Amino acid sequence: MPFFRATPAPPATPPTEPLTGARAAWSDSFGKLATRCLQVIIILVIVAGIVYASQVLSVVTIPVLLALIIASAMHPVVSWLRRHGFPSVFATLTVLLGVLVVLGLLGYLIVVAVENQWSSLQKSAVQGFQQLQDFSTTLPFAVSDSQVDDAVKTATDFVTSAQFGSGALAGASATANFLTGLVLMIVVLFFFLKDGPRIWEFLLRPFTGASYTRARRVGDRVVSTLGGYVRGTATVAAVDAIGIGVGIAIVGVPLALPLAVIVFITAFIPIVGATAAGILAALVALVALGPVQALFVVGIVVVVNQLEGNFLQPVLMGKTLRLHGLVILIGLTAGTVLAGITGAIISVPLLAAAWGAVKVWDGPDLAAEPWRQKRSEDVEDHERANKRAKRREKAQKARTERREKAEKARAKQAAKAAKAD
Repeated sequence: MPFFRATPAPPATPPTEPLTGARAAWSDSFGKLATRCLQVIIILVIVAGIVYASQVLSVVTIPVLLALIIASAMHPVVSWLRRHGFPSVFATLTVLLGVLVVLGLLGYLIVVAVENQWSSLQKSAVQGFQQLQDFSTTLPFAVSDSQVDDAVKTATDFVTSAQFGSGALAGASATANFLTGLVLMIVVLFFFLKDGPRIWEFLLRPFTGASYTRARRVGDRVVSTLGGYVRGTATVAAVDAIGIGVGIAIVGVPLALPLAVIVFITAFIPIVGATAAGILAALVALVALGPVQALFVVGIVVVVNQLEGNFLQPVLMGKTLRLHGLVILIGLTAGTVLAGITGAIISVPLLAAAWGAVKVWDGPDLAAEPWRQKRSEDVEDHERANKRAKRREKAQKARTERREKAEKARAKQAAKAAKAD
């Protein structure tokens, strides 16, 4: 019996048959590229179908998303009430009534203030229009009275036309859809506040093990991101509304209160919301008071926006909304195209929540592998590295040239020595 046994040879792998026909066409590089393109097309079709279904069912999807965002913001309040002995239903109803009171107060302030000051604003608008007509006579190009009358007649004809009537009917339909969505949002918000964690656990029933842990982690991050965004933005919006509202009230702009409420609402639209509200306030000041007061309003808006961008946003928002400005603009545009003003308001927090989910996909502080930072993304670092590489390349090239010159010199000396011998 030998002391060491010979290791048996591994079984020979059977020779693979060469691919022929359609299989060979799909197995080469172009076939693999076509397969990837087909997969991308299928994914895009599915996404387009989901977006189309969301548009068709916007009366359902938008109220549910709004209820989810508001519930995420109010969840800490409900949890605090429950921890301090409040029954679940009572805590939920308290928070829900608080949300409804705030929303109703905003609408009431806009309607009542506009109704009380509409007549004075209308008179100011007539005077402003007359001033504008007088100012048009001083322009370098001529604007005749007939051109002004034609413009007024065109606007009057549009208001009295059938097209405007059909628009009014569409507005009535939109009002009915708004009321339906509002009722649905209130009901869904109640259940999200009362049974949100239980609903989420029910939706996680198909997941087990690591998949369940990941789904819980992603869900917690989405809720915290949405809640932090809404709470931070509401605080910033309140400061903006108070600052601009007090400023334009001191200047004497009519409709200061509804304009402040509009500033509060539009502050939930990043980048463009505050600018749009400032333009509206300046136009009201221009029509009602004149260009000097309008410039004062523009200055107030600029100061408040600078305070928001340089102090309030970094301190209150923190890392909740760490998105590039280009991403925010694209999200705003897409949301506005798909769902109007409501889409512009909810698109950015949804993008922030999606990015938050990606950042905890593989761990509490570990993003999904394709989106992890694998190198320095600082442009200046890359430029410095390129300069160092160019200097090294230049030094290496100089050393090579010196070495070649030395070798040529030695070769010449050797040739001279050989010729002398």
